[in-house]
Amino acid sequence: MATPTTRQHAWEGVVPKEDLVVYDKAGFGRKGGLGRRPGIVIIDVQYRTVGLEPAPILEAMRTYPTACGQAGWDAVHAIARLLEVARPLGVPVFYPYVAPKEAYDAGRLAGKVPSIMQIDQKGYEFVKEIAPQPSDVLIPKKHPSAFFGTPFASYLIDKGVDTVLLCGCTTSGCVRASAADAFAYNFRTAIIEECVYDRGALSHAVNLFDTNQKYADVVWLDDVLAYLAALKSSE
Repeated sequence: MATPTTRQHAWEGVVPKEDLVVYDKAGFGRKGGLGRRPGIVIIDVQYRTVGLEPAPILEAMRTYPTACGQAGWDAVHAIARLLEVARPLGVPVFYPYVAPKEAYDAGRLAGKVPSIMQIDQKGYEFVKEIAPQPSDVLIPKKHPSAFFGTPFASYLIDKGVDTVLLCGCTTSGCVRASAADAFAYNFRTAIIEECVYDRGALSHAVNLFDTNQKYADVVWLDDVLAYLAALKSSE
């Protein structure tokens, strides 16, 4: 893991310097900050998005064409670290996930991404290393955003959450869509960089950058762990 003095966000060296200047001068990318009642949101961390075991992406795709391979497993291990700290502190954990697709669910997705209509039951299982616990909230969804067509917002309100800490996949798809909607609902929103993943490195980097400019703070896992510990010590 990179140290605090050397770590770089995925977009550094990818987004042109001129773009960085333009966004900064326009006033984008300021810190939104974290509140005092966080909730952890783990989106679509299922075998269909990582593969059955750690492997390079093209190998993982032999089982599930939608798998992200090693990038997904690296995020799984990071999420496990997060949960080891957060669960004992009583931080609520939410699992928005895609349920098995039936023919009547096809919609536009079947034409745009037909491979997702061919996933077996195992593919839809949660990865065991970070599987939900009985106290966690499961939120089946049909579309990218965890909020669209679901009661997710009401669950967050019921748990008193003011800060959404996003994990899972893909950075450019369901994570980004959920970040935008969380922002729209006026939740403080953060994406934990080590805890999200995508099948394309460029798409991952650019979407982290753009979401950090507009909707969420992109934060480091170690900083989140320290934030959680500080919240506990201040009670």
